[in-house]
This record gives sequence, C-alpha cells and structure tokens, in this order.
Amino acid sequence: MYAVISPQDIQLPPGTVVRMPATWEDYCKLRDSRGDGSIPRIKYRNGEILLMSPLPRHGREAHLLARIVETLSDSENRNYEAFTPITMDIPEEGGIEPDYCFYIDNWQAAVGKDRINWQIDPPPDLVIEIDVTSYTAAEDFLPYKVPEVWLFKKSGLSIYGLSKDKYQQQSFSKYFPEVDLSGIINQVLKVASEQGTGVAIRGLRERLVEEL
Repeated sequence: MYAVISPQDIQLPPGTVVRMPATWEDYCKLRDSRGDGSIPRIKYRNGEILLMSPLPRHGREAHLLARIVETLSDSENRNYEAFTPITMDIPEEGGIEPDYCFYIDNWQAAVGKDRINWQIDPPPDLVIEIDVTSYTAAEDFLPYKVPEVWLFKKSGLSIYGLSKDKYQQQSFSKYFPEVDLSGIINQVLKVASEQGTGVAIRGLRERLVEEL
C-alpha cells in the first residue's frame, strides 16, 4: 500500500511516519480532512508536519497504561478526567495529539467540557505517549506547559517533569510518588500479553487492595 497525502485524503500504511515542511494552514487542512477520525495522528511543530499511522501495539499499550493510571487513582479514591483522542493546538505555534491525557489535580477544570482552549484553560496534568516509531518527544508539550509526560518505548517507561520551562527525566511520578510504575507496567503488560487485559487489570486491582 502506498502513502497518499492530500487535503482531501490521507492514507498511510500502519507503522508509517511521514515528515514534511508545511505551514499552519497546511496542518489545519490535513487535520480537518480526517473528519471525526483520529488516524493518522498529525503533529505540527517548527514549520513541519509529522504524520503517523499507529500499529495495533500502539493502541493496546496506550490503553493499558491509561487503565493503570485509572486503577491507581481509584485505589487512592482520587478523582480524574481522561481524554482520548484529543487535539491540543495553539494557532501558528503547535499541534499535537497525545495518546491519553489526564486531569488529576485539576480535574474540576475539565469536568463537562466539550472543548478546551489551550491558550486559557489549564493543561492536562499528565500526558501518556506510546513511542514505537520515535515520533514523540516530551518537549512537544512545552507550549502547553503539561506538568508531566510519560513516554513508553521498547526500553520501558520514561517520566518527564516540567521544571523551569524544560522537561527533566525523573525516577518517579509526582502523582504516584510511592509507586514503582515501571515494575507495575511491565507486570501488567506481561499478564495482558498472556491472559488478556481484563485479567491483568483485575490482578493489579486485587494486588492494590491487598497492599492497603
């Protein structure tokens, strides 16, 4: 299958990444050409467009990491709001579509909202990105001042916290400081690959109950 990219039609084989020079107007036309769809993912930064058609693994891992965040939050009786898919854009500056985003400390700012103004409203507290094609960097979220970004690659989970207008890698999450996230994620992914997502998440939930 060949890649097709035009304002009227975008077709990319799964796993394909395309990078090309473009204007903000070009980005808007391509973004809008998908209608209600969310594939391919489209990013705009520094005068270029990046398009990515995710593999099935991408969506599976994004879903599992999001379920882990939800399960950990539930175990601590913490409220949250979650969104996927979602387009974050600031006109002329940047546009990006994270795999999942969570409002945790600022959940009240997102309750019931159909649209978010990224120039006025608070950003998500946490963004999750699955990077199986070197498509994503934590710095992509600097324009939005997202406090924490999780990048999950073959090598595992990397956590980046925003500090003085730049992201620094850190060993723990500010939202789950007492949790061994890498260990939990590796275990959940292993069980899910062998027995299914439902079994993996139920096992995590039971484990957290026992620890409490």
